[in-house]
Amino acid sequence: MMRRIAVLDAPTNLGLRPPTSTSVPGCAKAPGALRDHDLLARLRARDAGCITPPRYDPGDWRPGDGVCHAREIADYSLALAERIGSIIDRGEFPVVLGGDCSVLLGSALAMHRLGEAVGGRIGLVFVDGHSDFRHPGNASYVGAAAGEDLALVTGRGQADLAALEGRRPYFRDIDVVVLGIRAQDEYRLDLQAAGIVTRPVPSLRAEGAARTAQWAHEQLADCAGYWVHIDVDVLDPAVMPAVDAPDPGGIAFAELEILLAGLVDTPHCLGVELTVFDPDYDPDGSYAAEIVNTVVAGLAPVTAPEAVPPRLLSARPAAPTPRRGNGRPAVVTERPDEPRPATGDEADAEPSGARPAAGRLPLGGAAPAEPEPLGILGPVHSEPAGIPAPVEREPVGPPASAGPGLLRRPSPTVPEPTDRSNADTA
Repeated sequence: MMRRIAVLDAPTNLGLRPPTSTSVPGCAKAPGALRDHDLLARLRARDAGCITPPRYDPGDWRPGDGVCHAREIADYSLALAERIGSIIDRGEFPVVLGGDCSVLLGSALAMHRLGEAVGGRIGLVFVDGHSDFRHPGNASYVGAAAGEDLALVTGRGQADLAALEGRRPYFRDIDVVVLGIRAQDEYRLDLQAAGIVTRPVPSLRAEGAARTAQWAHEQLADCAGYWVHIDVDVLDPAVMPAVDAPDPGGIAFAELEILLAGLVDTPHCLGVELTVFDPDYDPDGSYAAEIVNTVVAGLAPVTAPEAVPPRLLSARPAAPTPRRGNGRPAVVTERPDEPRPATGDEADAEPSGARPAAGRLPLGGAAPAEPEPLGILGPVHSEPAGIPAPVEREPVGPPASAGPGLLRRPSPTVPEPTDRSNADTA
């Protein structure tokens, strides 16, 4: 099903700690940097404008004071939720350009309102290099909402953020799927105890990005729809160091593209947000260009899959050229001297020639004799080269009367109910 994309800027830094005592985070510049690479034109998207954030000013915040900028984040989340709701009411597909991960609170509030309106639950696919699950129950103090967003949207933490409009939680634990966290994430056992299903990077790469997208969709089969959160620090710093907290062990751009394409290629995906890209660490714009290329190809199933087919993983990509984008040494998670057996989507892939492999993680492996289905979800309008048609799936979600993928709120107003800081700082 083809839907028009509406791009909304959410250039907030409010959820991050300052990188230095005299500076502010650069993530607020991300929407502009991505637009400079013709993102809207290439998506053929409507410009849904910008939600201007309050001033970034930690003031005299100290550990023990709760989440920094809490009042400002709450106000911003209400405004963002209203705008996302209006986009969905128009039958469009929202793409929110953050900003830091605290934008998830606004998206989550919009999804909870929508679920209430259509009489169903909305799920969350959380694609992030970190679990962002710090909360008062597992940490000595909280402070930066960007490192606590998943905890907050699942109802953990102070009520002025975790229970806006008296709604808590915005997403139930069983309606959340976490993809791309590092194998040794600090809160992985807490996620497990909460019943939140995860697929860390090693499992994601072993199963393949396309199969992982299908698996995520299946986990949320009881939901009326789902929202997708993507923090670009899910990528390995060898190819994407322009983030606030780069950690080795991430995925490649091509894997993110295939994962995104699989997640959005179903009417049950209601929208996507992109967070934490910091143009301050991208002086020549090369990382912004790579993100735009990935997003455009990954979102192709939403509007015109025949026009921009998803790029496939090359069986023998060239070794990457790690770059320093943030003053930290670039880390290559994998640079094998000898080929290794292909796994997951590597075995499914054929070279697409869409663009050079420089700056990518080496995925290795020999070219397969015959590709297997990638498992990208939903109806296929055409078959891009190298991507076989998917297996048909029974529809899931709300009754047909809700309109597949166009879950719209009824006209009456919804009634009012009576520190990851920067991951490594807090």
